[in-house]
Amino acid sequence: MSTIRVRYTTIEIGAMDIHIRTLRDTLQFEDINGEAERLGISSATWPIFGVVWPSSCLLARLMLDHHVNGKRVLEVGCGIGLASLILNQRSADITATDYHPETEGFLIHNVKLNDGKKIPFVRTGWADLDDDLGHFDLIIGSDLLYEIKHVDLLSTFINRHARDHCDVIIVDPRRGYHAKFSKKMAGLGYACSQEKINQTDSMGKSVICQVLTFSRQDII
Repeated sequence: MSTIRVRYTTIEIGAMDIHIRTLRDTLQFEDINGEAERLGISSATWPIFGVVWPSSCLLARLMLDHHVNGKRVLEVGCGIGLASLILNQRSADITATDYHPETEGFLIHNVKLNDGKKIPFVRTGWADLDDDLGHFDLIIGSDLLYEIKHVDLLSTFINRHARDHCDVIIVDPRRGYHAKFSKKMAGLGYACSQEKINQTDSMGKSVICQVLTFSRQDII
């Protein structure tokens, strides 16, 4: 029997209500079979996937009216997958990925809570070369640049799965590596722009997020 405590919440994103099950807080931990430990996920970082962060709310809000018709969309490091749930409600072609072994179970449960169709999910790391994901027209993610090594890992992963014409949207709560990431993406041939947006967290505190937008045109 599971020992972790969960919370059921309805989050209002624009005019859309999304029902989700999350971890109760960032103190939860359960790794009975040691799978997370084998993947290098510590007890301190284990709960991060299972709560909703301000940057993920902002990304979900950006996906409310983003043009996705006819596009194949990938959410990287989806965690609870709020943006994926929004896009799923919009009948978008959305695929979600995350490294955490518990992510898929929460995503499946949350899709059912919202009476949505199944969201394709692949558990993969950014260094994995055999994930069989294919290529995408739009790649999105939030709060992904925790460490300096993530700059190279994430940019390479995105580039590996981007179609010749691809847009990328990354929401970063200004952890300190977004400038290096933008420079790396520019070196890979993506035009870059950024915007600061204030987002309110669950405690009513204002959090400044950097919305990084990248675009690569067809390669001739």
